[in-house]
Amino acid sequence: MPRPLIAVTDSPFPSLDPAKAALARIDPELRLAKSASAEDILAVARDADAILVTYAKLSGDLLRQLTRCKAIGRFGLGVDNIDIPAAAERGITVTYVPDYCMQEVSDHAMALLLALARKIPHSNALVQAGRWDMPALVPIHRLAGRVLGLVGFGNIPRALAPKAKAFGLRVVAQDPYVSQHAVSAAGVESVSFDRLLEISDFVSIHAPLLPTTRGLFNTQVFQKMKKGACLINTARGPLVDEGALVSALDAGHLAAAALDVVAVEPLSKESRLIGRDNVVLTPHTAFYSVEALNELQTKCAADVARVLSGEAPVYPVKVA
Repeated sequence: MPRPLIAVTDSPFPSLDPAKAALARIDPELRLAKSASAEDILAVARDADAILVTYAKLSGDLLRQLTRCKAIGRFGLGVDNIDIPAAAERGITVTYVPDYCMQEVSDHAMALLLALARKIPHSNALVQAGRWDMPALVPIHRLAGRVLGLVGFGNIPRALAPKAKAFGLRVVAQDPYVSQHAVSAAGVESVSFDRLLEISDFVSIHAPLLPTTRGLFNTQVFQKMKKGACLINTARGPLVDEGALVSALDAGHLAAAALDVVAVEPLSKESRLIGRDNVVLTPHTAFYSVEALNELQTKCAADVARVLSGEAPVYPVKVA
């Protein structure tokens, strides 16, 4: 029986050893594309039994040119780079790893919140510039008793909630796909989106990127937010209208923002988000730890091995 052929479209990892270990039981041949272009992907994937993908775009046109593909494993939480309906039409099972970096991203969101609340990056910049200047940091408010609003209540915000509550924050959440009972059962208050914006001192975004959520945080939403509130985004960059965010910061309506993701990555050196004392930026690293990447590769590859062995995957993407 011929060895299964698995195409790897792109690999940002130091090595694929964890994935190879998880695939060992089916003894596949791995082929790595020269680049993430459609042409180079098809060169290795056209007759592949499965595909492992990270950031490369798998369009419907590309998927329709695959002759043997049974599974696509996405190294990540989201699948917005894969045409899911087209994959379903071709009978291709798509898998992802929705739980691999819950602790890392929730830790990162909490760290960004603390950095904004205590103005740590601004403080560091002042001291590094030779200014021992507390008045330049006024005001800083006590964290206990303030409100954190979670937009979305999936795995990551559920992991964030107890960490925030340990600092004395009141935590509220809004998610149209999660019942009020489920939110309450997690010890969090379920509120409407408008109510969350009205009362939250910190708004942390954890929503998926969908056609209905792209640009969700726009001028109208920022105007509804509590004056002096802070925005945190560790989800997807296009959820935020960056021009509207800059305007809200310039107007003083929002006090600060912390972003691990932006609409176009890497962030342009000309971005108006750069060079602001009240904006903290990290380069899409919230998901990262050595352990998280090992878990990601292992779980993703193991599911592909399951599909190619005729077994049910643990993390299939549901087709609407």
